[in-house]
Amino acid sequence: MKFGFDIDDTLINLREHAFNIYNEKLGQQVAIDKFHALDKVEIHEIFGLTDEAGSKMWNDTLEQIYYTNCPTYPDAVETLLDLHEKGHEIYYITARPAEHRERTMEWLIEKGFPVDAERFYCGMKDQAKVEIIRELQLDYYFDDKPDVLNTLTDATLQVYVKTQSYNQHLTIPRLTNWSELKQIIEKNIQEKHL
Repeated sequence: MKFGFDIDDTLINLREHAFNIYNEKLGQQVAIDKFHALDKVEIHEIFGLTDEAGSKMWNDTLEQIYYTNCPTYPDAVETLLDLHEKGHEIYYITARPAEHRERTMEWLIEKGFPVDAERFYCGMKDQAKVEIIRELQLDYYFDDKPDVLNTLTDATLQVYVKTQSYNQHLTIPRLTNWSELKQIIEKNIQEKHL
């Protein structure tokens, strides 16, 4: 089968990592519960930053956010390795800027993820991401972002939202922990055989 994965806030805890970096860089102590209560992807408002200042902060800090010690979600590496070892195809489809493609692949490999450069897509806006997902004819796709997930209504594609504070309104099937993926696949296989 063909599995597609977004990276940031789907396989790795990027926003919370950025939140901790912002607290340190800005000399603030914004409580983690404020972060967990956010109903949008952007984190700058809880630090009192305008949209413009927030965008500048994100861009100025991007290297540190992307390539330091951002944690993977529990069981993410093991789950993807298991899929890879069973012969499934793994695709990464990320909106990270194209100039970060090589370093992002290297970083994922260092973390233990199975990466094939021919199955790594990077540097596109949301609509282009949706088109790539459709063209690949994936069996499963996992993402956190409502703008992407809301446009993926294809009967052959099983779409799952990686639970985050800003996507609670979605009625798409959810994945809270990567250890759940095995049961999801088994359940879908059983339903197809009924």
